[in-house]
Amino acid sequence: MIRFARHPSVRAALALGAALLAASVGAEEIPAARAAALDERVEDRDHLIDVVLGQELGDRRVLEAMRRVPRHRFVPEGVRAAAYENRPLPIGERQTISQPLVVALMTHLLDLGPTDRVLEIGTGSGYQAAVLAELAGDVYSIEILEGLAATAAATLSELGWSDVHLRVGDGYLGWPEAAPFQAVIVTCAPDHVPTPLQEQLAEGGRLVIPVGSAGEVQHLVLVRKQDGVLSQEEIVDVRFVPMTGEAVDRGTEEPVTGAAR
Repeated sequence: MIRFARHPSVRAALALGAALLAASVGAEEIPAARAAALDERVEDRDHLIDVVLGQELGDRRVLEAMRRVPRHRFVPEGVRAAAYENRPLPIGERQTISQPLVVALMTHLLDLGPTDRVLEIGTGSGYQAAVLAELAGDVYSIEILEGLAATAAATLSELGWSDVHLRVGDGYLGWPEAAPFQAVIVTCAPDHVPTPLQEQLAEGGRLVIPVGSAGEVQHLVLVRKQDGVLSQEEIVDVRFVPMTGEAVDRGTEEPVTGAAR
């Protein structure tokens, strides 16, 4: 189990007033299928958000976005009983849905605005994409495994997240025709920060990515682009499934361009 409370980036709560928090919910009517799903497991979801995650992360906007996403609908039926426990769960094809605290932290680090264009590498179940869509504008998500992509697309469509654009492909290469992105999130671990993702980051953008080889210590890294210069900060040790595809073929360490620690 990973805990982040002692890191300053996690302890820092956003100073949001009630009006801003209410505005983040949005005026659009919740689709019927999503509303029905949100009526299920309410106490379990509230306990996860308010008691478990609320003690670790002060970003209420992120937590309220997670409250609006029914995690149990993004995991296989065989593990749905554990959907609101603070731990990763298997979703098939040797992949997992991330621990909720990891989802909250990574989303917090992206510091999303309502019109931000977001790139996600590693759709998985689609849960993280749904959380991103609650906070940002269009979300572009790439999944290398066709079976997972099909399941995620069906779930997102059924629950009405129309601002998520999903395709099957190698996330190492990004989505250049939709770039630049104000935020990029990677939910699988390469052993270096892919150059294409650096190049597709907008000015003022943020990239959150786990970096490290499988079986070794991985670091959650926050990359920022300011005045054309990229800087990086290691946030916390994590464990993610490895990035496949081009990341394996490259297999060499690439420094963040213009990086400063």
